[in-house]
Amino acid sequence: MTGGDEERRSVNHVDNDHRVEISVEDKVAVGEKVACGCGVSLSVSFSQKIIAEFIGTYFLIFAGCASVILNLMKGTVTLPGISIVWGLVVMVMIFSVGHISGAHFNPAVTIAFATVGRFPWQQVPAYISAQVFASILASGTLRLIFGGSRELFAGTTPDGSDIQSFVLEFIATFYLMFVISSVGTDIRAFGKFAGIAIGGTVSINVIIAGPISGAALNPARTLGPAIVAKNYKSIWVYMIGPIFGAIAGAWAYNLLRFTNKHINEIVANLSIVSICKK
Repeated sequence: MTGGDEERRSVNHVDNDHRVEISVEDKVAVGEKVACGCGVSLSVSFSQKIIAEFIGTYFLIFAGCASVILNLMKGTVTLPGISIVWGLVVMVMIFSVGHISGAHFNPAVTIAFATVGRFPWQQVPAYISAQVFASILASGTLRLIFGGSRELFAGTTPDGSDIQSFVLEFIATFYLMFVISSVGTDIRAFGKFAGIAIGGTVSINVIIAGPISGAALNPARTLGPAIVAKNYKSIWVYMIGPIFGAIAGAWAYNLLRFTNKHINEIVANLSIVSICKK
C-alpha cells in the first residue's frame, strides 16, 4: 500500500560507459529478464513483486479472517480485537514487502494508483490476479482448519441495507486511500511510518464500519471467502464501493500534493478523459 516508495528511489544503470538514472519502477524496462522454457521473457523484478503481493495478501486474509472465525467460535476476540488484528497484519506486511511490491494487497488500491499515474496499467491485471488468488487460497486454508460451517463464514455481508453498506465501504476506503496516498507517495510525508499510519487507519475503519458492512475496504478480502463458501450475497457492494472510494481518495489527495500548477489546471485533469489517457 505504499506504491510511492518506489518512485522516491532511483538506481544508476551503466551501459556502454554512459550513466543513466532510472527509477526503480523502470528497472523492468531496462531488461532485467530471464528466458522461460516456453520462449517468453519474464522479468525477475516483476515476478518478485507478484510473489510479494501474493504472500502479503495471503497472510493479510489468513490472519484477519482467522480472527473473525475465532470470534464466531469462541466469542473472545471481540470487535476491538478483530480491528487490532487487521491493523497489525497490514502494518507488518507493509514493513515486510512494501519495498518490493509497494504492498498494495488490494485491487482497489492498485486500480486507484493506476488512475493517478502512480502505477503502470499493464501491471494491474497481474497484481489483481495475485491478490485475488492469494485471498482464495487463504480462505481455503481456513476452511480446511476450521471447517466449512455456514456459521463460520468469514466473508462480508451487509448487516442492514445494501446502500448503507455501500456508502460505508466508499467512505472507509476513501479514508484509507487518502492516508495511503499521503504517507506512501508524498515525499514530504514521514514515509518510514507508513505502515503504522495505514495499519492504524484500517483498525479505525474496522471499528466504525465493521458492525454494519464488515469493513472489507478490499474486493479481494470479500471475493476469497465468498468463492470458497459460495456465498455471493450483496457482493456488488464490496466490488464497487471500495474501488470507487479508493479512486476518489487518491484523486482527492492529489489536490493537496505540492504543485506549481494553477488550481484550474488541476481540476481540468480530473476529467474522465484525462484519467483514461493514463
